Amino acid sequence: MNDAPADATRIELLEDAHAGELLTLRRAAFVTEAQQYGDPNIPPLTQTLAELRDDLARDDVVTIGAWEGHRLVGSIRVELEGNRATLGRLAVAPDQQGKGIGTSLLFAILPYLPEQVTEVWAFTGKDSKQNLTMYTKHGFEEQFEDAAGELTYTYLRRVLHEVEARNESHA
Repeated sequence: MNDAPADATRIELLEDAHAGELLTLRRAAFVTEAQQYGDPNIPPLTQTLAELRDDLARDDVVTIGAWEGHRLVGSIRVELEGNRATLGRLAVAPDQQGKGIGTSLLFAILPYLPEQVTEVWAFTGKDSKQNLTMYTKHGFEEQFEDAAGELTYTYLRRVLHEVEARNESHA
């Protein structure tokens, strides 16, 4: 039995049964981004339900969601490749932004990563100041920019265990 308060946020793996709600959440969350860049065709807005279901079924992708009661209010997708995990599609419902859900998801994904993962990458639009601030605040460092059509992405990296290793050497 779960003793958490009814309004507590719970975070868990998303499955095929959540695909419709996840698609709706992402579209709501990424409309602002699309408006900022004047591009309604960014991938989170053009992905079909069938494509999303295929993505959720992949062995090299982990997607978790944050729930408030029965409502999906946030999600994050991680693609795994060797020692690298790439975060993507971090989405928080527009009316829930600024409450720490995105940050909670950033940290909640870590236990789902295989042991061999030593670095986590993230990318966001280079003009997405709020996203860049959140990532750098939590140990991600800007690495490079890459243009994709009209949009330029900033790629950031966080080396896992680097902070822990520094702290241990000062103990």
